Amino acid sequence: MIRRSRRREEIPVILLCLAVFAAVSFAANVTYDHRAVVIDGKRRVLVSGSIHYPRSTPEMWPDLIQKSKDGGLDVIETYVFWNGHEPVRNQYNFEGRYDLVKFVKLVAEAGLYVHLRIGPYVCAEWNYGGFPLWLHFVPGIELRTDNEPFKAEMQRFTVKIVDMMKQERLFASQGGPIILSQIENEYGNIDSAYGPAAKTYIKWAATMALSLNTGVPWVMCQQSDAPDPIINTCNGFYCDNFTPNSNNKPKIWTENWSGWFLPFGGPVPYRPVEDLAFAVARFYQRGGTFQNYYMYHGGTNFGRSSGGPFIATSYDYDAPLDEYGLLRQPKWGHLKDLHKAIKLCEKALVATDPTVTSLGPNLEATVYRTGSGLCAAFLANIGTQSDATVNFSGNSYHLPAWSVSILPDCKNVVFNTAKINSVTVVPSFMRQSLKVAADSSDAIGSAWSYINEPVGITKGDAFSKVGLLEQINTTADKSDYLWYSLSTDIKADNAFLEDGSQTVLHVQSLGHALHAFINGKFAGDGSGKGSSSNAKVTVDIPVTLVPGKNTIDLLSLTVGLQNYGAFYDKTGAGITGPVQLKGLHNGSTNDLSSQQWTYQVGLKGEELNLPSGSSSQWISQTLPKKQPLIWYKTTFDAPTGNDPVAIDFTGMGKGEAWVNGQSIGRYWPTYISQTGGCTDSCNYRGGYSSNKCLKNCGKPSQSLYHVPRSWLKSSGNILVLFEETGGDPTQIAFAAKQTGSLCSHVSQSHPLPVDMWSSDRTTGKKSGPMVSLECPVPNQVISSIKFASFGTPRGGCGSFSHGRCSSTKALSIVQKACIGSKSCSIGVSTDTFGDPCRGVTKSLAIEASCT
Repeated sequence: MIRRSRRREEIPVILLCLAVFAAVSFAANVTYDHRAVVIDGKRRVLVSGSIHYPRSTPEMWPDLIQKSKDGGLDVIETYVFWNGHEPVRNQYNFEGRYDLVKFVKLVAEAGLYVHLRIGPYVCAEWNYGGFPLWLHFVPGIELRTDNEPFKAEMQRFTVKIVDMMKQERLFASQGGPIILSQIENEYGNIDSAYGPAAKTYIKWAATMALSLNTGVPWVMCQQSDAPDPIINTCNGFYCDNFTPNSNNKPKIWTENWSGWFLPFGGPVPYRPVEDLAFAVARFYQRGGTFQNYYMYHGGTNFGRSSGGPFIATSYDYDAPLDEYGLLRQPKWGHLKDLHKAIKLCEKALVATDPTVTSLGPNLEATVYRTGSGLCAAFLANIGTQSDATVNFSGNSYHLPAWSVSILPDCKNVVFNTAKINSVTVVPSFMRQSLKVAADSSDAIGSAWSYINEPVGITKGDAFSKVGLLEQINTTADKSDYLWYSLSTDIKADNAFLEDGSQTVLHVQSLGHALHAFINGKFAGDGSGKGSSSNAKVTVDIPVTLVPGKNTIDLLSLTVGLQNYGAFYDKTGAGITGPVQLKGLHNGSTNDLSSQQWTYQVGLKGEELNLPSGSSSQWISQTLPKKQPLIWYKTTFDAPTGNDPVAIDFTGMGKGEAWVNGQSIGRYWPTYISQTGGCTDSCNYRGGYSSNKCLKNCGKPSQSLYHVPRSWLKSSGNILVLFEETGGDPTQIAFAAKQTGSLCSHVSQSHPLPVDMWSSDRTTGKKSGPMVSLECPVPNQVISSIKFASFGTPRGGCGSFSHGRCSSTKALSIVQKACIGSKSCSIGVSTDTFGDPCRGVTKSLAIEASCT
């Protein structure tokens, strides 16, 4: 009897499992027409976001993907990073952060689609544009043109990736999540430099891609001559005016830049969410149906993966999910509301082409209306100065400057790009000294050990050549470092040794930085560095020579290889000269450039694998500080809790850091950004550019460096640093990223929350706008209300103040509604707070704390 009962229970379970499997593995037919990507015969409005799998960790991926889905994304877009997957020719790496299959499957498990941008050139501020450096040494090769050796290698890798996806049944045509693939990348920006061969190359790339029979469409971004049926797509801050090269292709925006990348030596760029939302709404308003945020999560350039040169280790990109994977508010929340508003219009958007009407100067109405009664409208004020009131379909609407209102029923506004309902979160970093052990009160400085990196030639694989060698051809990018060493005899009666004379070592380098040593000692001001706008370095270093043999050791280093531009692979680095000794007082010059130099690729410490921390050579005696070329090591306990962790490298110079053998990237806190041009309150109105909105001027471009939690043990972690220029490692501290303040500022003129939207106008009137607060961290509750004002409050989060009128009841009402709860919602209404000033549009501003 019991067995029979179990059989009856098992059968439905088995059937359910089969049904789930069938749903997951059922092949989808993905095509396109002039309006949209078409999935199983249905046009789709799709919202996408870029997450690059190597810029985070596998442990971070599920949370990043889920937060993307919660934010309203349908698609995750990623490049495929060739140099990470094939660092040595025919030796592949698809593990850890490079486990592409796992990443794609996790996206599928979350119910999202994938756009796989195979390239295999990616740009992406990634080292060498994503190409493996060994390509450079293939005989007869020319990259990204109609060149047989290059095409053979490109095709081989592209086939490798496509076959891998096919074997795992990851294309939508096989039941997987991949609905689009990309071949090449932004080639149209630079193809004119390659002449007629560019045209034949692009035709070849298209034909090659199509021959792989993925069953899903291919795209080429920024390629106006993309051959049919390849879809040409747009990249930029705005793509509403973009038109595909065929009436049969949909309007796709592959890269909507949510911010901009950070170079060492630059201030931090950011993009106001009102402008980003405006750009997105305009794109869908004007016929677009697939838009992707580049980046949705930027992440971190771990190891030596950053390009540029001079791209910083942080690739935060002011994205909706910050470098650490936390929600950037209000950007994430405001865009989430935008996506919901657009999806309310989806049926109308995909059913028909729009009708556009001018409502006045810089004022535009776009209507999607079908014969079956569907109607959606967008009202835009593209003026940068003045708000406007417009009449549309018999009703009056207020449009702030540089904004779009979305009306899913052509009557009621559900969303305006300039009016933020979402919370603002001001994060804070809680700093604490690294601790030797959990039960120790001693700062970590007492437990540092060190190894001096020897100056000059110390490795057995050193070699000598006449003349100065270009660095990348010499190192093959196996290391950032190349030693140039020369011994020269100076006779006692030489002009460079005359009393009163001053000798200068003059060095010219293609970049990116260098350090000079004379007779084993660092030469005073003997360092030079380039910049992201000009990598070249020229230094004139006062030196003191001695009679007889003098050794000149020049350490040249790269800071990420160039990733963009025509023939970028031919851009060199290193000390190509001249290298000269100059007597400033007597005018004599001795050119050393054509003498016999000795070369060493990399550091002795790299050969000894010091980043692992396992060497027996570490010295625990008095710690040298503020000296160049030193390896430092210590052990530490991980900070308690689950907050994301960074290391604050204030006090250090330049180098690279490893935690438990994993490189967290290059650090360079002494590279200070420009002193002018920054603002903390950038006007979002008007066209955005990468240098419009900047912060952090006059400060280190980057002082905090992300350490993924999954790389840490509770105790016994090993931190290793290689310091080039000199620093004090005892100043290093942890910084845990936490929520500082939680704020919202909503006016009576805001639309009601999009979740409450109804086409019934009376519902909107009854509900009205609301302020909603929610602690972003699980298990936290709102513990205090720092500020509350209903009336005419001024300022922003962290600096609110009461305006000329304010309800006396606001603080107590908000405290009663919110304190002790994880979330709360309060109507922005005189019914709730009374009317402190009649005839004025009022707003509610709140600043809260969560614990």
